[in-house]
Amino acid sequence: MTTLSLLAGLALGPVVGLVATLAMDPVMARLPEGETAPKVAASVLTDAPVDDASERLATWVHYVAGGGSGLLFVGLFSGIQAVLGVGTAVALVVAGHAMVALMVGFFALVPLPRASGLPRQRLGPIRRDWAVSAATYVLVAAVAVAVATGI
Repeated sequence: MTTLSLLAGLALGPVVGLVATLAMDPVMARLPEGETAPKVAASVLTDAPVDDASERLATWVHYVAGGGSGLLFVGLFSGIQAVLGVGTAVALVVAGHAMVALMVGFFALVPLPRASGLPRQRLGPIRRDWAVSAATYVLVAAVAVAVATGI
């Protein structure tokens, strides 16, 4: 069982997050509402309608949140290994499921309901496309951690 030190985890997390975010980008671009999630975050931060939200701010929020989520994923992975005493593969599966639930749940419960200018009929497709994007992110993050830890 390979474990990460605190310093290694702090260094690895943002790198994993950036790689996963970059891998998620083409998936988001192909989904009908895939690129809406970053604009929702920018909308909430600026109190502007989603379709008028700053593209530049949406991009910044997307990558900063992606790097931070990488830290969270690596932290979950390390914590699960330490607390449950399981191997790398099991810890990645458990952390992956938890991370998708956290990403989708947070987005659906915090920024999405606070965004302005979204008709009700768009909410379901936005949540669905975010769930696909989040699953892609976590899959790539899990592979990156697996490679980094030598699984």
